[in-house]
Parts: sequence; C-alpha cells; structure tokens
Amino acid sequence: MSADAKSPGPRIALVAGESSGDHLAAHLMAALKERLPQVSFVGIGGSRMAAQGMEIWWPLEKLAVMGYIEVLKRYREISGIRRALKARLLREKPDLFIGVDAPDFNLNLEIALKAKGVKTIHYVSPSIWAWRGGRIKKIAKAADQVLALFPMEPPLYKQAGIPITYVGHPLADQILPVTDKKALREKLGLPQDKPIYALLPGSRQSEVESLGETFIQTARLIHERAPDTLFLVPLVTRETRLAFEMARYKQAAQNLPFHLMFGHAREAMGAADAVLAASGTATLEAALIKRPMVIAYKLAPLTYKLMKRRACLPYVGLPNILAGRFIVPELLQDDATPEKLAEALLKEATPERASELTIEFTRIHDILRQNTAEKAAAAVLEALG
Repeated sequence: MSADAKSPGPRIALVAGESSGDHLAAHLMAALKERLPQVSFVGIGGSRMAAQGMEIWWPLEKLAVMGYIEVLKRYREISGIRRALKARLLREKPDLFIGVDAPDFNLNLEIALKAKGVKTIHYVSPSIWAWRGGRIKKIAKAADQVLALFPMEPPLYKQAGIPITYVGHPLADQILPVTDKKALREKLGLPQDKPIYALLPGSRQSEVESLGETFIQTARLIHERAPDTLFLVPLVTRETRLAFEMARYKQAAQNLPFHLMFGHAREAMGAADAVLAASGTATLEAALIKRPMVIAYKLAPLTYKLMKRRACLPYVGLPNILAGRFIVPELLQDDATPEKLAEALLKEATPERASELTIEFTRIHDILRQNTAEKAAAAVLEALG
C-alpha cells in the first residue's frame, strides 16, 4: 500500500530498532491482523515485520547501534531519520504509534507525537530497574501505555502512575517447555556423540565485529582440548555473516569446525551442550531452551565505563536478572578473554549443570509464559477504542 493510500482499517505506525524488536513487533502484528483484518502498518522495521505486511519506510538496521560512543558516531544519520519520521507521522497522523524498545530513539518521538494528539504505546519497558531510574519521568510524558515483558516492571510504573500491562515474553509462549537435543541433532545432521557448542556473537554487525575474533579464539582453545568438538554459529544477516567470516579469516581459523547457519539460532542452541552468547535476547532464548550458557559482552571502553557507573544491578544477562542472582557466568569487557570464556564454557557444559539450571530456567519460563500476543493485542485494541 502506498503512503498516500487510504486504508479502510486503523493505521498503526511502529518503530523497531533491532532484531529482537522485529521479532516482538511481528508477533504482535500477526495477533492484531487476526482481530482487525483491515489494519495496516507503517514505519521502521525488519524482515519479520515486512512479512506481516508492514510498509517499511527505513530498515531497522539503520538504528541497530549499541553504546553511547557508537551512537555518537552515527548521531547525524540517526537524528536525521528521526526528524524525517516525526515530520511524516505528524503529517499523516496514524491512529496509534507503537515504539518497540529502542528507547533512545522512540521516547523523544513518542513525546512529540503524544503532544500532537497521537496515541502512543511503548512496547518493552526501558531497563529502569537496572539503570537510569530517572527515565521514568520521560516515559510518563512519552507513553499513554507501557507493555511490560518482565514481572518486576509493573510495580515501578504503578508507583509513578503510568498505565502498564504485564504481557510476558512471546518467546516463552513459542519455545516448548522441553527441547529435544537428540531430535534436533538428527534434524541438523549432527553427530549424537560429539560435544557441540552454539556461538552467538550478536545480532548487530557491530557486536560481531567486537566479539567475533574472541569467540573464534575461544573455540580454538576448546578444540585443542577436545578435537572432536563442533561449533554452530547462527547469524541473522548477511552483514553479520560477513563480519564473522572476516574475523575467521583474520584468525586463520578456516580449519576449525564451524557450522555457519543463516538464522536458526534456537535449533543451534537446542542441539548444543552449552551456549556462548552476547548479552541480549539470545541469552533468554538459551534459558528457555534450558541450555547452560556463558554470557559475554564488549563495548567501547568509554561506553562501558559510563554504563557501569550508571548500573544498579551487579549483572547484565537476562537469566541472572530474572533469577535475581548469578545463575550463569557473565564475562564482560576485559574479562571476556578467550582463556576465561573457554574455561567457563567447559565447566558449564556438563549434564550436572544442565540438570541444575533446568529447575531455575523452568521457573523463569513459567513466569514469562502469559499468552503475550493475546494480552498485547488486547491492550492495543483498547488504545484504538
């Protein structure tokens, strides 16, 4: 549908800024289409949102930048997109705007739209429970409603008088309580009797550029100790695959047994004995699949210092945040060395650790399983009136 075409149903604008937001938004869009067949969607999104019929004005890769310093490098381009998007949305006045995560981009946009009478929903609470607690005042100005993925969020918003609905996490609905490792290995043509690790260096190109060589060096150390080990590397875009291939070339690691996969991260994690993942949604997926993991992350040094200074929790990984304690190792910044990562992975990849973690991961799974699409769609329909 062209931008000027009149849709017979409500028109919803959405902005997602990374792969996890693309997934969340597409899940919600599918549920809305079942209830409102004439609904139309426009804005910034990825391939999953496009598959749901969204008119993509800019691809989400334009916004997929992590960290203060990294954002500053692309500030002019990103702020130019936001200005153009704001002007277009104020001109076309959608029936509803949904900002999907990406708070640094979306909150200012929502404030401008809300001030001009456009209803706004922010889907995924910014991490006010982890840092930047003062941001809640900005959220109050920006969002008519917040949809929260995690159970610790609603009390904070209710105290501030912000309408909020706990919808759970769609991954908890989509991922089965038990993932059959043997069946997945058979499906992927993998041996049943060899150690297998899934390596997930991130969904952004910048993450793979930051972590790719470290993950490859980690794999080399593990392979030296256990030569029959295999490594599955799911990558979500051509850009991330190219970044990993470049890191592999720089490390002269063409002979290491990597199985590069285009997507299929859940299958890779399910087939693995343990997972090495960049901090983010992949760590939650690994927990819901009930696999031991090690969480790693690296940022520009100044970005890391700023974020560490503002943090009020001792952990960054979603499994640890949801458990309220360290249940899986986190090796961040200077601690994310190949030696430390290899040692931690080898310790985690045991049947005993898998059994211990399954109990905690199952508890998390039960809390997050809330029939998210139904609850989120109901909140959107209420906002549309």
